[in-house]
Amino acid sequence: MDEQALAQLKSQAEHEGSSLNSLVLRLLQGAATQIEPGRLKKFDDLDALANQWSEDEALDFERNTAAFAEVDAALWN
Repeated sequence: MDEQALAQLKSQAEHEGSSLNSLVLRLLQGAATQIEPGRLKKFDDLDALANQWSEDEALDFERNTAAFAEVDAALWN
């Protein structure tokens, strides 16, 4: 979340005299009631995402997640 949005939420919570956590939960619950039944689909695989990225997006993903493939030997000693 960007700093501006977080600041707005904190300000709203303070104005209402509530915690940031309770404000966010209330906002999420309110948003969830606005979703039409059946509109959200439940998936048990990633097939719907296949072939959705451009080649550049796929390369960015590979580049940004490469560190996760590295093994930290210090953790295994």
